[in-house]
Amino acid sequence: MQPVQILIQRLDPDLPLPTHELPGDAGLDIYARLTLEIAPGERAIIPTGISIALPAGYVGLIHPRSGLAAKHGFTLVNSPGTIDSGYRGEIAVIGLNTGTETFAITRGDRIAQLVVVELPRVLIQEVNALPGSVRSDGGFGSTG
Repeated sequence: MQPVQILIQRLDPDLPLPTHELPGDAGLDIYARLTLEIAPGERAIIPTGISIALPAGYVGLIHPRSGLAAKHGFTLVNSPGTIDSGYRGEIAVIGLNTGTETFAITRGDRIAQLVVVELPRVLIQEVNALPGSVRSDGGFGSTG
């Protein structure tokens, strides 16, 4: 598989570029541009200091970091966030503190992961009825 080139503009030259923390990691860690505190139950928009240009046919998905969720109850409201290939603005994440204590973010902290995924071309075809399946129209909890 060939690497996908992503153009990145640093809006804050003092922050590191997104990086894979370990070989084989799916997500590129992205960093907080601001220092702030989020009270329990509160949310905040956290800028990352980067803009990207993804090739057509790709999407960037912003995922929470599992360690922050497990240790502090910090997660992302709109997870995964979607970065379309045509978007050129600063990437920001919407953080949510689900914990019981104020969560402090320091400028330069790794706050989320960017996962880049190739998208299939989708063609919509309207039909009068859908083909059957084992699950059929069973909803939440229908399989146990």
